[in-house]
Amino acid sequence: MRQPSWTSTRAAARRRTRPNAAVLDFALAAAFLLAMLAERFGAATRIGERMPAAIALSVLIAGALAARRAAPLATYLVGSAALSAEALFILPSAVSPYANLIGLYSLGLWGTRTRARLGPAIVLPGMIAYFSGTAHTYAMVPAAVLFVWLLAWALGYGGARRREAWEASRRVVRDQVVAEERVRIARELHDLVGHTLNLMLVQAGAARRLLDRDPEQTRGLLGTMEHTGREALEELDRVLHLLRRDEPELRPGLARLDSLTWRMEQAGIRVTARVDPAAYELPRSLDLSAYRIVQEALTNTVKHGRATRAEVSVRRDGNALDVEVRDDGVGVDGGYVPGRGLAGIAERVREFGGSVEHGGGERGGFRLHAVLLIP
Repeated sequence: MRQPSWTSTRAAARRRTRPNAAVLDFALAAAFLLAMLAERFGAATRIGERMPAAIALSVLIAGALAARRAAPLATYLVGSAALSAEALFILPSAVSPYANLIGLYSLGLWGTRTRARLGPAIVLPGMIAYFSGTAHTYAMVPAAVLFVWLLAWALGYGGARRREAWEASRRVVRDQVVAEERVRIARELHDLVGHTLNLMLVQAGAARRLLDRDPEQTRGLLGTMEHTGREALEELDRVLHLLRRDEPELRPGLARLDSLTWRMEQAGIRVTARVDPAAYELPRSLDLSAYRIVQEALTNTVKHGRATRAEVSVRRDGNALDVEVRDDGVGVDGGYVPGRGLAGIAERVREFGGSVEHGGGERGGFRLHAVLLIP
């Protein structure tokens, strides 16, 4: 069965939450409309023949709340204009200002940064119009109301900025995770494909040289190449499978060193591997890294060292894993510069807080020594 991706899951969750928000806004608008209509009909004798206009304005004020998330600035302008017209030409309502207060809070919370900043500038003319239609004679009343309205806007605006900061932080973390995953994938594919191709190139070169002199041995080398290629395809399939579903039990580890050394011997390099039994009991991630380090070191032996023998030693020393690979090849010259393979080994070692050394061995050839801390 196809597994849903993180993106599709998130989109599905967003689709599930949007109708709930819309239902909440419509319910809020309906509640305010009922309250405003009840208040309007309660003041029917004072409103008189202006009742149809009063009802229409109540519908505009309440209806603006239904779209406050989708168009916060437009709905707040409509609500403020209707509230001002109600106060100036009909009769100031005791309910509708609270709908306008929610609209201002929504502008601060849901509006873009530029549009949300228009909120305080829009409040003042609307408040002047509203209080022009009332009987208030105390300046303290409009000032206190203005403070409450601006406080509501500030709460919404501050909440929006905190949400933006949280989303920006989440994007940074997500991008970092994606970048680290890309590095891990590139490292895995480099170790796998580079190792296999180098072995097959060595085997192909040997088969070409023996083709005329020893057809039987050439046939054996070609069979070995086929076997190596099949193993590589299987391991590549495992790596790609890990990208879809992280199943650690499919990963190679130190227990598969025998298969690795056998492939090296088919390429003409005798490998002696000594693995401490305690080294088989490692966390899966460390077990994989140790295997890849040995694999890359032996690949370099085939590709650059022109060696005939190699020694691999893996032992556990307390809370550290000691990995050493030596060969009897040509060693290093004065212009020795580490390549991508050794850089990948260094990255793996850093992940476990360890250290790595590589260069010429004491008895010639090339030596790689890595120490990885066991989590």
